[in-house]
Formats: sequence, structure tokens, C-alpha cells
Amino acid sequence: MSESPKEKIRILYVDDEENNLQAFKATFRRDYKIHLALSAEEGRGLLHSNEVDIIITDQRMPDETGVDFLASIIPEHPDPIRILLTGYTDIQAVIDAINKSQVYHYLTKPWEEDYMRTVIKNAFEVFSLRKENRKLMEDLVETNKNLEVMLHQK
Repeated sequence: MSESPKEKIRILYVDDEENNLQAFKATFRRDYKIHLALSAEEGRGLLHSNEVDIIITDQRMPDETGVDFLASIIPEHPDPIRILLTGYTDIQAVIDAINKSQVYHYLTKPWEEDYMRTVIKNAFEVFSLRKENRKLMEDLVETNKNLEVMLHQK
């Protein structure tokens, strides 16, 4: 599935280190529509005012971990694909991420540009397929309702 040339993949990147945010934006701004947040709280604010396809967050932040941030937004924002980024290897964070916050992929810092592009591309394909499946299910439910109405009218 390819994105239309008019519509860029919309990414929210949350990291408490300004340099990481700016490096990500400098690398990917031509390819994606990027929203940056220095904290989980700021990330939540951006999610309320912007549609986002993919969320990338650092695990280690001072006020809230990436896993806790991702888990906290599931009720209001269940659709964006979640990617956890961390500068250290912590198996418990990986387990928590998978179990608690529905993380699609786990990356270590420093990220490698080509690999990050591949992960984003694959994450967007999953996002698009889920969206398409939801639409097909809604259409199927509507068609079934219409058929039931027609059957009862006879």
C-alpha cells in the first residue's frame, strides 16, 4: 500500500532531549509530517489537536516513561502505531511495552536512518490495513442491516 503523494505519513515524536527531536525532524521532514513534543504531556496535547498515524517515543523521560505515555493514550487514541525508542537495553521495558502499551516496534538509540525509514514504512502499512479493515467491517455491518430490513419488509 503506498501513500498518496499529497498526504504524508503523520508522525508524533516524543523525546525529552531537544537534540534528538531536531535530528529526527532534520532527517525526515521532507518525507513525513512531523510533530515534536518534549514531554508526554506535550505529546498528549498534540494528539488532541492533530491526526497522527505513528507515535515514536523515547522510553526514558523525566516525568513519565514512554511505555506509560503510550499506555495512557490508548483509550482516546487507539489507532496510531506505537514505536518505542530507548538508549539502553532494558528487557523489562520491552516486555512492558509489548504487554501494556501495544508497541509495534522497539528501537535502540542511536537510530539508523534507513532502518528507521523501513520501520516507519512498515508501521504505516499496518496502520493503513487496520483502517481499511475497520471500513470494510463498517460497510459489512451496514449492508447486513439493510438486508435485514429488506427481508422483514417482504
